[in-house]
Amino acid sequence: MPNPSPPRAAALALSVAVLSAVLTGCSDNSNSEDLPAQKLSWKDCPAPAESEGGGNAPSPLPGGTQWQCATMKAPLDWADPKGDTIGIALIRARTSGDQSKRIGSLIFNFGGPGGSGVTTLPAFGEDYAKLRTRYDLVSFDPRGVGRSAGVKCEDDSRLDVFFQQDATPDDAAEQKNLLSNTKTFNAACEKNSGRTLPHVGTTDAARDIDLMRQVLGDAKLHYFGISYGTELGGVYAHLFPKNVGRAVFDAVVDPTQNPEQSALGQARGFQLALDNFANDCTSKAEPCPIGDTPQDVKNRIAKLLKDLDSKPIPGVFPRQLTQTEATNGIAQALYSKDFWEYLTEGLDQAYSGDGKVLMLLSDSMNGRSQNGQYSNLYAANVSISCADDKPRYTIPDVQAVLPAFRGASPLFGDFLAWGMLSCTNWAVPGAADHPDVSATGAAPILVVGNTGDPATPYQGAKKMVDALGKGVGVEVTYKGQGHGAYDSGNKCVHNAVNGYLLDGTVPPAGTVCT
Repeated sequence: MPNPSPPRAAALALSVAVLSAVLTGCSDNSNSEDLPAQKLSWKDCPAPAESEGGGNAPSPLPGGTQWQCATMKAPLDWADPKGDTIGIALIRARTSGDQSKRIGSLIFNFGGPGGSGVTTLPAFGEDYAKLRTRYDLVSFDPRGVGRSAGVKCEDDSRLDVFFQQDATPDDAAEQKNLLSNTKTFNAACEKNSGRTLPHVGTTDAARDIDLMRQVLGDAKLHYFGISYGTELGGVYAHLFPKNVGRAVFDAVVDPTQNPEQSALGQARGFQLALDNFANDCTSKAEPCPIGDTPQDVKNRIAKLLKDLDSKPIPGVFPRQLTQTEATNGIAQALYSKDFWEYLTEGLDQAYSGDGKVLMLLSDSMNGRSQNGQYSNLYAANVSISCADDKPRYTIPDVQAVLPAFRGASPLFGDFLAWGMLSCTNWAVPGAADHPDVSATGAAPILVVGNTGDPATPYQGAKKMVDALGKGVGVEVTYKGQGHGAYDSGNKCVHNAVNGYLLDGTVPPAGTVCT
């Protein structure tokens, strides 16, 4: 997820537009309850709270099925399972099919890290109608996110300033300012959420999912993970290989990479998506309004960003569109081919001095609603990433790799390289260089990679298959554009995924969908 200091790739580009609900903090009561035996109190879902992005309560699905919400108790600290608890916010839609053919619950994680499943699942619920014929569709706010002990860092006004800062410093003074702003943000996270920060890592979330499986009454975990959700699913499979049921990983994180390698891979991925966007715009019968050739399109974008570095233009009143927010908005639009028309419109307007569309795209990436309120998407993203990732990079570290990043992407290279400073002075040490997802003995896991994915480059799918271990990962390739494959609507991908989740049919390894 490109941002002024981007720890990792986000899941679905517009998941930010649908985040929701009321912070559930830590309980000071010790846990005398047998947590796997707890009974959930399912009720109609409330409107999302500010921490989840605000908005309206989820509408019923076609046919009238209501979305139901509940809160599951989980240990704050899994090393002390009888200690204090937190609430994990859940949402579900009951199966539409014959109860006698119901398989169980299908648990979704849409990625981020930091995305609210409680608000994202209803936004895409109709896309999973076929899966609902045999599953209850379930998702959740992972710990640190939204209503699940959501991390709080800076307030809305401070975040407006933070996201407009110069995230690609050109000299020592600008570098010092970027590092200072990062340290200030991280100190605010510690001040406002210090008790929670040590317990929001992916391993903690994976243990929550296994508790969720038990509370929902399933002998096996049936799981659909997207983007970071594939990393979470891989960590789960490593911890609980015998509990894996039918699982699908889509938009696959490379589990072998450290944060620097991951950021460099994203630079290549977003550059590829930009190349594909420029080629698409200039290959149509009607003239491309933002350039005559693919190179012309990219040259004009580069000039726009260079000009914005010293002279921002009007964005969403009263804010100005800076170089940082323009870059962020462009990246947001590259998450899906469906957004390319908005990118074309936004660039065309920006060349005439109007930065509103690019700023709205950036706001969506950052979790900012039109009323000026932020979800806790970014705070959670940083907190989870820094709890997971051991490296702590310095200005000299970034300077040393800038040539490689610029070679990978003239447009996004600096942006992603400087984002490596995100965890500098973080209050909690990171767990490892990269996650362990080895899962010998697990049931087959379908691993779907998209050749045009900007945020989780295609090569990560093969790396995930290899890391899961022999006989576990089954790779499927989608030759498409955008982040992820299933939500592209591609029939071949749907047949492969639905065939496995609904009928247990494992597609041939190496299946290619076009």
